[in-house]
Amino acid sequence: MTAAIVIDRLTKRYRGTSAISDLSLEVPVGSIVGFLGPNGAGKTTTLKILAGLARATSGTASVNGIAVSAQGAHRAQVGYLAQEPRFYGWMSGRETLRYVASFFEAPKAAQIDSWLELVGLTDAADRPTRTYSGGMRQRLGIAQALAGDPSVLLLDEPAAALDPLGRHDVLEIMQRLRGDKTIFYSTHILDDVQRVSDHIAIVDHGRLVTSAATSELVRASTRGTLRVSLLDADGSTAAALAALPGVGDVSQPERRDGEWSYDLTIFDGQIAAVQRAVTRLAGETGLTVTTNRQATLDLEDVFLRIVDKERAA
Repeated sequence: MTAAIVIDRLTKRYRGTSAISDLSLEVPVGSIVGFLGPNGAGKTTTLKILAGLARATSGTASVNGIAVSAQGAHRAQVGYLAQEPRFYGWMSGRETLRYVASFFEAPKAAQIDSWLELVGLTDAADRPTRTYSGGMRQRLGIAQALAGDPSVLLLDEPAAALDPLGRHDVLEIMQRLRGDKTIFYSTHILDDVQRVSDHIAIVDHGRLVTSAATSELVRASTRGTLRVSLLDADGSTAAALAALPGVGDVSQPERRDGEWSYDLTIFDGQIAAVQRAVTRLAGETGLTVTTNRQATLDLEDVFLRIVDKERAA
């Protein structure tokens, strides 16, 4: 089996509004997949359907070949972390894990100890969870998601609202689980995705926009992009750049202290030719070129470009 999760034309409607629409996606076994999209894109709804907490209006999904259904046979395959996990404040971390694990089978003390060690809560294991920080609660949430020994983890914004140290701790846990578990998680923190995710799936308005290996998506977007910065440009400059042979698209300019910067999408193999054309254009129009090079984009640049392009279509 190459896909731990298979989603096929999944749709969920609430009172006439589609939260997700004809969503199809595969999540490779053993991978960490970042599930990205603007607010309201359908990420949480998708995760809840996979966890068995919501029913799809139409379409199908499976986890490790077991159909996601109201009967919930697939639930033994998944562990789920909600965006804001809640625990009984009077229970300790150890008691919380013992309680959650009891729904699956009588947990052994060594198992609970191993979960606590994995998420870095050994020293706080016997403290009431009401004394835990936000980062500690998130880490305990990941531990409870592991309680049934699932092969797939569904994490909804696991690092949301955490400080940099808390985010680092959560990402470190995900790294430790790489290969042993399949992790499908939603997030808005694109730097984190670029650090830990093997694959990326982007949704907008409930529809899949793109799905690819993280490195390939960034590389492909960067390969055909030229960053151009000009002094004394104006509102007509973007149109002049877009008219150059080999240019497919021009981004909205960034303006700072008289310098206008543009990202030009270039057709395959024409970077050098367009660079020369930009230099000629500047000479003919009295502009000064300060930057004319192939761009280095990060995932945030790529994400914004993909979503903006989708919405403009």
